[in-house]
Parts: sequence; structure tokens; C-alpha cells
Amino acid sequence: MQPNANELEILKLFWEHDRLSARELHDRLGGLNDWSISTTRTMLERMRGKDLLTRDTVHGVAVYAATHGKVQVLGSVIRRLTRGVLEVRGDLPVNAFAGSSLLSEAELAEIVDLINRSDDPQ
Repeated sequence: MQPNANELEILKLFWEHDRLSARELHDRLGGLNDWSISTTRTMLERMRGKDLLTRDTVHGVAVYAATHGKVQVLGSVIRRLTRGVLEVRGDLPVNAFAGSSLLSEAELAEIVDLINRSDDPQ
């Protein structure tokens, strides 16, 4: 599970709002991109194909939700970057991620546990 930059921006909205239709997501993305609604729908389906999103129908409208929580996804992304790409060994300090408005202290602690549990990159 390695979402690209656009997918991470979309996932952040799903972590904040739980379930969204394509139109709701498109409206919330606002100025982050110049996509048409059809491009947004295509992106959602691609993310579903990558097991990043699930799709359900509510009152006849397709709604999407993140398959994985932010701790699991961000932990995987950070772990791959620090361990796999940068080849950092040893424990990473929690203060490396302090100040994030996206993560609570408990979530931050979970991420640090995930990335420090072993030196084997995922």
C-alpha cells in the first residue's frame, strides 16, 4: 500500500469525513487540482482497484471510504521512505513528526511504534 501524492491528499479527506460521494470529494478538493468530475471519479475507481478505497451505495449514490486508517497508511509510507529509500537504521524519534495537525499524540505514538518495530523495510 503505497499511495502517491494525489492519493494521499484524497485519503486525508476521507480520514476527516469518513464517507464521501465523488461530487462531495470533488468539491472538497477545491483548488488542489484542476480535475473535472469525471477525472475525480476515475481517480476514485483507480484507488479502489489499489485497495485504498471501498465503494458502497447509500440512497442510490455511490459513496467511498478509506480502506485503511491513517496510522496504517502513513506508517507504511514513512517506513518505506525512511527504511527502504533513505536506509535509516535505528529508532526514529517521535519528535521527528511532532507538530502534525493530522495526527493526535496517540496516533503519532502508534506510527512511531510501526516504523521502529524492525529494521526490515516493508
